Amino acid sequence: MNTIRVRQTPSGRAAGQRGIALFFALIAIVALSLAAVALVRSVDTSTLIASNLSFRQSSTNAGDSGVDTAVAWMTTTQAANNALNILTDATHPFNVTDLATNPGYHSNADSALDLFADTTWNDSDNNNTLVGTDAASGNTVRYVIQRMCRNANQVPSIDHCLFSAAVQNKNGQSVPLPQEVCTGTGCPVAGQAPQFRITVRTQGPRNAVSYVQVFVY
Repeated sequence: MNTIRVRQTPSGRAAGQRGIALFFALIAIVALSLAAVALVRSVDTSTLIASNLSFRQSSTNAGDSGVDTAVAWMTTTQAANNALNILTDATHPFNVTDLATNPGYHSNADSALDLFADTTWNDSDNNNTLVGTDAASGNTVRYVIQRMCRNANQVPSIDHCLFSAAVQNKNGQSVPLPQEVCTGTGCPVAGQAPQFRITVRTQGPRNAVSYVQVFVY
């Protein structure tokens, strides 16, 4: 008895689908790999931004010490020269720009002094005063004091200086008013005093730089 063997041949459709699953699997793997890389980069960027913001905030907070140091210098200088009338005596240290003796102090708001230029804050001249470097945070603090007048090396005048509002007595603490010590033309309005601008620059890790400005009188 003869046995007839029948050979089955895959249909054209089945043959065309052979290996299609592998193709889609490779696409899925590539897509997941790209998503993983994007996620890693996003996390690294977020961490870097947060770190930079932290350094910037730290440098800004360190600027307060520069303001305090500048105010302390002004207070000490005024006390040492209390016998000199700042409104009438041109030799008062606040009326003179002498960077060799008083580094960082300018008796006028000189427009040529660029407060955002690195050369203003370097060690090659006395345009600024170095407060110091915090070993813990790595922040270096410097300050510049400017009398808010157009003209340097002159007594303050209402014609070329910026003056404060009237001085008020606060809890029994007061200072002599200009009209009590100044007579004649050129004296400021009663109760006013010349203003000073303190600019503090702090430079920290990763080139973080911040500025703090205050006006005092």
